[in-house]
Amino acid sequence: MTTPEYYDQDLLLFFDRRPLELSLYQALFGRLSPLCPGGSVKVQKSQVSFYCPRLFAAVSLPIRRRKGWPEHCLVLTVGLGRPLDSPRVVVKVEPYPGRWTHHILLTREEDIDGELLGWLQEAIHFAQHKGRHI
Repeated sequence: MTTPEYYDQDLLLFFDRRPLELSLYQALFGRLSPLCPGGSVKVQKSQVSFYCPRLFAAVSLPIRRRKGWPEHCLVLTVGLGRPLDSPRVVVKVEPYPGRWTHHILLTREEDIDGELLGWLQEAIHFAQHKGRHI
């Protein structure tokens, strides 16, 4: 996955005073990159976005924590053409017919497992073939 010129600096600013979340993000990035070798990543003000070539997923820090959410976590947002029926999904909405946005909490590296990587692979395929993005 290609990164912009100031990626490292932007990433450090995004995860300022959040070393646990930065470490978790780096683990996710390491596992996600091989799924879309021609893809790219962009650090923005409120999220880190993943493209292949269209936006298929994003990582953010929780702004408003829901009751019961852990203190240290990342919110992974994944766009799919179907709803996921999994307890790992903390929020899912259908903003447009046939397009589902899912929010999944990541709290430890073990959360980046085969099931999650399968959903990310599906999100890449969905973004490439449907032309829709989250």
